[in-house]
Amino acid sequence: MEGDAELQDLYREVLLDYFRSTTRKGKLDPADVRAHGINPVCGDEIEITVQRDGGKVAKLRYAGHGCVISQASAAMMGEALEGKSEADVRALVKAFKTMMLENAPVSSLPPELEALSALEGVRKFPLRVKCATLAWNTIAQGLDAAAAVKGA
Repeated sequence: MEGDAELQDLYREVLLDYFRSTTRKGKLDPADVRAHGINPVCGDEIEITVQRDGGKVAKLRYAGHGCVISQASAAMMGEALEGKSEADVRALVKAFKTMMLENAPVSSLPPELEALSALEGVRKFPLRVKCATLAWNTIAQGLDAAAAVKGA
């Protein structure tokens, strides 16, 4: 049991470190992808902006406000997705959401998402899962909207 408490403390510290990180905070202008997401239950709000280069996410920034969980998850997402192709981004979004929404084992996460294991405990609180998935849902919606505009 003592190990569980230590692990929870470690995960709490990991989340706080990402929450405080300013590495990917802000907005990109111009942006190839721009998406806005809101979690009305918690009051979280996020805007994701992406610049692409050669079919990859060259830069990803997020802005907005919210709880530690939503902001830490957005920071982790930015770290995991920069440099990835759109297909890889979509696969990583799906893998993370599968872990959070379908209780897939953390061990099933791709190596790029290893840091996100710190959010595993959030699954016990369904309303907080929305906080953790907000940025991920928002980037997926932004990619869908950008693809629709490109295809129009």
